[in-house]
Amino acid sequence: MTKILANIKGDRMIWAVAALLALFSFLPVYSASSNLAYLYGDGNTFKFLIKHGAHLVLGFLIMYGVHKIPYHYFKGLSIIMIPVIVVLLLVTMAQNTTIGGANASRWIRIPFVGVTFQTSTLAAVVLMTYVARYLSKIKDKKVSFKETLLPLWLPVAVVLMLILPANFSTTAIIFSMVIMLVFLGGYPLKYIITILGTAFLVLSFFILFAKAFPGVFPNRVDTWVSRIENFADNKDTEEDYQIERAKIAIARGGVIGKGPGKSVQRNFLPQSSSDFIYAIIIEEWGFVGGVFLMLLYILLLLRLVIVAHKSIDVFGKLLVIGVGLPIVFQALINMAVAVELFPVTGQTLPLISSGGTSIWMTCLAIGIVLSVSSKRQTIVENQNINENKNEENPSEVLSEVI
Repeated sequence: MTKILANIKGDRMIWAVAALLALFSFLPVYSASSNLAYLYGDGNTFKFLIKHGAHLVLGFLIMYGVHKIPYHYFKGLSIIMIPVIVVLLLVTMAQNTTIGGANASRWIRIPFVGVTFQTSTLAAVVLMTYVARYLSKIKDKKVSFKETLLPLWLPVAVVLMLILPANFSTTAIIFSMVIMLVFLGGYPLKYIITILGTAFLVLSFFILFAKAFPGVFPNRVDTWVSRIENFADNKDTEEDYQIERAKIAIARGGVIGKGPGKSVQRNFLPQSSSDFIYAIIIEEWGFVGGVFLMLLYILLLLRLVIVAHKSIDVFGKLLVIGVGLPIVFQALINMAVAVELFPVTGQTLPLISSGGTSIWMTCLAIGIVLSVSSKRQTIVENQNINENKNEENPSEVLSEVI
């Protein structure tokens, strides 16, 4: 154990929070996957638990491997990966997958492995890293809006436009995070307002185009409008089925919950092990369990802020904010949807919900954050070693001065 801990660098609290979330996830995933086992399998829930465990093991291996990479390498990698991401998104869109008549081209199948992969989640991490790199490059420089169009906003626009037709919520989250990052990175506010206005016009044009030519993006815009209308009107419609079941689960949970594995609504919620797992957690663990889980994400947020503040350069600060903050933001959105504070978005609960892509990309982002914190940790350790040497050999220091 000592050797293992010696090889683990970076913020220990972030490691601890990630491990706690991962360990806790086994209980609600095992419980919530029972309906999947009976709907799509032979009733064996244990294989879903094994699958979730395999996803987590691979995720933590990714986290460990990435945190060993010097974070400055991610500058060059982000430039290389942007074209790769564009190609992957184009391939994903070209599949023209539909679910219930709606465009759902979000996943691609990895050849010879049989594993599906959601390309937009990888695109989010790569894009945020790319934006952090560019902002650190122009820090303290006076740039015009025209100068930033091609190197900054063109890649952002291309990636978001390729994600938008099949996944509006992910597009909105990524765009929000990019705007937040450029604001914190010192990008001129007047340029940000221009980008927001342009984005509104582009989205309006897309909606009008989709309405005029429904065969190009089947039912996608109708789905967005339906979700927002159902949320605003608060009607008990068939489309509101999931959120109503989630509210029932939360109401049944009370203060301390019904106990692990004793959820009833898991048998009725179609996405009980992914999108609405927070409702199942509250039903089984109550208000206490729900608040405890939220506090873990808040603690993660605090550690992200500390790591960003202590980073040795601008790129490190922006990188931590860019790839780390979306994890907490996504978690809060998932919780808000479960308690009907937000329209249904389809966002998973990081490190808790089942699903390989979500787990792997969350671990990738945390690994990048740990890489930033481990760099400062190494510098501090080297300084302490040098100070100890100077204290032990004052004659050597005197000779160097002479």
